[in-house]
Amino acid sequence: MVVTASLHRTFMDGRSWKRSMPVRPLKEGEVPFYNRILADSDMDGLFGAAVLKAYRPEAEVHFTHAAAMRSGIVDELVDRETALVDLPFHPDCGWYVDHHMTNRPDDEEATAFAASGGTQHWEATPSAARLAYDLLVDITEMGHLTDMMPVVDALDSGGISKEAFLEDGPLLQVARTCTSRDPEYMRHLVGLLTSGATYEVLISDPRVEERRRSVVEERSVALEHVATNTTIVDRLAVCRFDETPLRSNGYLVTAWAGSDADACCIVHGYADGRLDDPHRPPLSASFYANSFLPNGQGRYDLSRLATALDPTGGGHANACGCRIQPPGLDANLNHWLAMWANREDVLRR
Repeated sequence: MVVTASLHRTFMDGRSWKRSMPVRPLKEGEVPFYNRILADSDMDGLFGAAVLKAYRPEAEVHFTHAAAMRSGIVDELVDRETALVDLPFHPDCGWYVDHHMTNRPDDEEATAFAASGGTQHWEATPSAARLAYDLLVDITEMGHLTDMMPVVDALDSGGISKEAFLEDGPLLQVARTCTSRDPEYMRHLVGLLTSGATYEVLISDPRVEERRRSVVEERSVALEHVATNTTIVDRLAVCRFDETPLRSNGYLVTAWAGSDADACCIVHGYADGRLDDPHRPPLSASFYANSFLPNGQGRYDLSRLATALDPTGGGHANACGCRIQPPGLDANLNHWLAMWANREDVLRR
């Protein structure tokens, strides 16, 4: 096994996240009933769903993404017997499990949710999967997940070292295979994890191996695209993936930018895209702090960029996103660049 903090060069020093308080594990009678799990379609959502399904194997699992959740196109999947993990809050769910700063229900929402029978667990854990894991650890058999959880935490909280990112180990590759474009493959991954698959079994599964080979090739293509389609403006790396099928998270762009950028803005999607078409999504932007720099996280609240024009945008202070709003991409970029130019006053935490 090479995925624990002591044996794998994946982790920084833990400065990228701070837990507000220890999570108290639930007892059997304290777990809300659910027969459906709705999760984000990234690595965090995958492991969060696997943890919840490990506790309740009969529950069905569906994957979506934050923009689809906020737009209402998956509302038919949300009721009092639905557990939401790693997604924006929905008042009609039964159990809400999350860690995103901008997703946390305010006092009024939380009070109304509890009064109507909902249960909320929100904590500033490094991942939503970690919160689910800590809540159910005493009443669920999931020892096979234990050694992989630190990597899930590090990926979602900006705790990957540059050395480990460039090394691109198998579990980082698995993370890039996670996608809302292939629900059946996502259910395959959940099936592996809930049936007791260890790290070794997961990465050597034939379907997973095939996908891992594909994402290695895709990363090479994406890196070439980053090098020719990224402009650094006042220490903000603006990368344009729009009108292409390519995708990337902040790690690839900030690794390319190195010490010349404090953060990046990545544009994905299509001008004629639709939220209900995962293969041709609408234009969106993601913002990431350069976690590879010393003290690179926590300096600026990038979620203020994500929510400046899109009321449904959000995420974490160091990693967040939004949809492009009228009058269009150029105007949105100009607005964000103006905010960034005044970041010491507008974005400083």
